[in-house]
Amino acid sequence: MNSKNKVLGFVNKYTMVIVLILVIIFFSWQTGGDILLPSNVSNLISQNAYVFVLATGMLLCILTGGNIDLSVGSVVCFVGAVGVKLMVYAGIPSWLAVVIMFAAGTLIGAWQAFWIAHVRIPPFIVTLSGMLIFRGLSNVVLQGQTESIQDFTGFVKLFGGGANCYIPDFFNNESINLTCLIATFLAIAIYIFINIKNRTNRLKKQYEVENMGPWLAKMIVISVAIAAFGIRLAQYKGVPNVLLIVVGVIIIYSYITSNTTTGRYFYAVGGNEKATKLSGINTNKVYFLAYTNMGFLSALAGMITIARMTSAQPTYGQNYEMDAIASCFIGGASAYGGIGTVPGVIIGALLMGVINLGMFSMGVDQNWQKVVKGLVLLAAVIFDVVSKRGGKLMAKNT
Repeated sequence: MNSKNKVLGFVNKYTMVIVLILVIIFFSWQTGGDILLPSNVSNLISQNAYVFVLATGMLLCILTGGNIDLSVGSVVCFVGAVGVKLMVYAGIPSWLAVVIMFAAGTLIGAWQAFWIAHVRIPPFIVTLSGMLIFRGLSNVVLQGQTESIQDFTGFVKLFGGGANCYIPDFFNNESINLTCLIATFLAIAIYIFINIKNRTNRLKKQYEVENMGPWLAKMIVISVAIAAFGIRLAQYKGVPNVLLIVVGVIIIYSYITSNTTTGRYFYAVGGNEKATKLSGINTNKVYFLAYTNMGFLSALAGMITIARMTSAQPTYGQNYEMDAIASCFIGGASAYGGIGTVPGVIIGALLMGVINLGMFSMGVDQNWQKVVKGLVLLAAVIFDVVSKRGGKLMAKNT
């Protein structure tokens, strides 16, 4: 491979990372650095936590063949409404309400998954009907009113809402959160250790590994990014509670998709369902797992939403499905299925979050914000389609 192809391969592999860096630089210039203020960095996580969670689940649906779940925003609203009613009017303890909300979301996901996986009704139709059904049920449960949960401080704090939803600084340092700094550099050390261990294991097994130069450069860049992010959080109030939830979801689903047999099944079904079925894999089960899991994560996103807002409203969750879908495609998931990673989706969600925050800081009208987000999504899908055509043409020429 000549140097030109290496450069093109690098750009193609890290396109969205490069775009994210350029977008951050652009908005830093346009806002006079305000977008990088510690408070804005913290708000970027808190305000987009639901996107990270939903996009992770949406990835599994998309992997099965470019399928999407249009009902997630309505399910978020419905589960949140049920939870608030249980806590406020039924007097159920917060922990039991959380269990019931998870069960409700999972059952909704399983109900939709049954029609998709076993009856083979197109996911678009099933989830579109779900979007209407659970939006209507949300209005029925709440009777069109806003219900507050400000008295349930434990629930609100746990899921990242309210003013005190941060991990406390155990050192009680007033100038900077030392607990956050220690956690940041511990995370960097763990990241470096895992990378070195994985590379060593691959070399022992005589597997192909990335060249030392690019491998070191990538590890250094990511470590610096984690350090900068952690320092910014430490300069504000420290680690938001919701960040722990998001990181937990990212780690669990990254492991599932890349290190388990079940995770590989999602890619196989999206790559070629007929061949996967002939190889003995139960493709119906794969579809069922994808959409049931989407319901489970929608319940989690519902808890995050009502905790951040300290209330439930019939309008919550609107366009959440669009944010999740856009994050997946912008983050490198293929519109045809079979391609995509959890880290890529998180990059896509971060890019959307930075664009939202940057345009808000610049005072851009909300209508134009939607225009920009739509164009970014279209550009990402066009890039996916064109790059695949280019790959096919290169294969034919060689």
